[in-house]
Amino acid sequence: MSDFEEKVREALAKPQNQGEIPDADAVGTVGSPDCGDMLRMWLKFTEKDGKRVIDRASFQSFGCQTAIAVASMATELLKGKTAEEARELSANELTGDLGPLPPMKIHCGQLVEGALKNALDQTPVVPSVTVGATLSDAMRQPAGKIRIVAVE
Repeated sequence: MSDFEEKVREALAKPQNQGEIPDADAVGTVGSPDCGDMLRMWLKFTEKDGKRVIDRASFQSFGCQTAIAVASMATELLKGKTAEEARELSANELTGDLGPLPPMKIHCGQLVEGALKNALDQTPVVPSVTVGATLSDAMRQPAGKIRIVAVE
């Protein structure tokens, strides 16, 4: 048995983060029902050190064992990353400790990458807040005239 096969077996023996996150901030799905490989990924974000980072990631896979192993590795790698950092990860990087995938299994990494990017595409962008020099500046009413309209 190759080193790769052994790592896949280990990942399958203790898969991480399988299943739905009911209150997920983003969900991405990718795959083809025709060939049977499908993957759905859930992302939950939190605030940490002034950044919005992935707190939890989970998946469901309808595909081969390698796709499940890669998704399990990827959900662990995503924790603590911003959406921008996660978007930069390639299919090869998402394989984690599995290492490079054999040529006939490269599509498994691409499947996980596709589900991640699909979820990130659905993540709302948090607008930045411009804060004044002081708290009172930030709370100051905008300059100009205010028009009051009676509602009946």
